[in-house]
Amino acid sequence: MHVDVAVFIQARPLFWLLALLATSGAAPVGAIPRLDLTAYPLPAQDQQRWLIQLPGLLPRSSDPAVSSNPADWRVQLIVGQNVQLDCNQQRLVGNGLTMQRLNGSDDWVLFSVSGPVRLISTRMACPPGEPSRQSFLSLESQPYLVPYNPSYPIVVDVPIGLEVQWRLWKSEASTRQAIKL
Repeated sequence: MHVDVAVFIQARPLFWLLALLATSGAAPVGAIPRLDLTAYPLPAQDQQRWLIQLPGLLPRSSDPAVSSNPADWRVQLIVGQNVQLDCNQQRLVGNGLTMQRLNGSDDWVLFSVSGPVRLISTRMACPPGEPSRQSFLSLESQPYLVPYNPSYPIVVDVPIGLEVQWRLWKSEASTRQAIKL
């Protein structure tokens, strides 16, 4: 029995060296797998495709009240356009985002905006010398949230001239009791 323990102790550094050599050719931990978009139909001729590949691991929040579980997170899709704004009230109007499940799957989903999107304005006369500014106007007033799933890309088709941005929403770790009426 003493001989077996001595052999294990002597072989242990060799084991770690072999393990290191065996894994050195492996892909880095942070590598993103190659995207397979063959399940998605090509965008329409007047549409442009935008792609979001979510990171698999995110750093923990310094706030302990924020959930570190990705199942509690959501991704907000924001469709809009960078425009030159003046003193008038301006916004984009058109059809909002729609979701289409591909091949009956819950995971392969295509988001799209169909139809024209227009910029509308109050068209009031601005004071002389008032500077204009560049700003991103979003199409929808309500957040469009989708579950956080880094295993599948988020694919969005929008009319040419629009952009897609996204924002990560993390929930609180605890829940609160509602009041029964």
